[in-house]
Amino acid sequence: MNWVSKDIEVYLGAKEYVDTAVLPLLPVSFGPDMKQAVSMTEFITLLSIQLERQFKGRLLMLPGYTYLKQNSEDKLIEEINNWYSELVQQGFKHIFYVTSDSDWRTREAKFDGNVIWLPSLPLENLDSNSRNTILEDQVKQLLNLFVQKWKEN
Repeated sequence: MNWVSKDIEVYLGAKEYVDTAVLPLLPVSFGPDMKQAVSMTEFITLLSIQLERQFKGRLLMLPGYTYLKQNSEDKLIEEINNWYSELVQQGFKHIFYVTSDSDWRTREAKFDGNVIWLPSLPLENLDSNSRNTILEDQVKQLLNLFVQKWKEN
């Protein structure tokens, strides 16, 4: 379910069955890595749409957490811990962070939840059919990862 009124109405009626929250982590930078940050954000945003379609009814896809790449690691970890605490209080048993920013892989041990890192694929020069095919393939790979994490917990 997406963070839109129609889906939230459904979520509120079936809250006890929705045990997973997904928070896309979306970097913003105005420095030399601006284009790379844009590419990562675009890729994860499009991937999140496909991921939600695949798992509709099982997870709540949150609006992306947008952060400045130059923020301190302590500040970013504090924010992610705040998200985690709130989501746990709301009854979510599984919390996933989806990102193309490899910096999150080195931070993962410092907060709770599961980081799913995927390298950003350049989608800007692809037609919509090719782009959708690539995204669907990525989601199929994620399917196994999600199922594995659900079984562990």
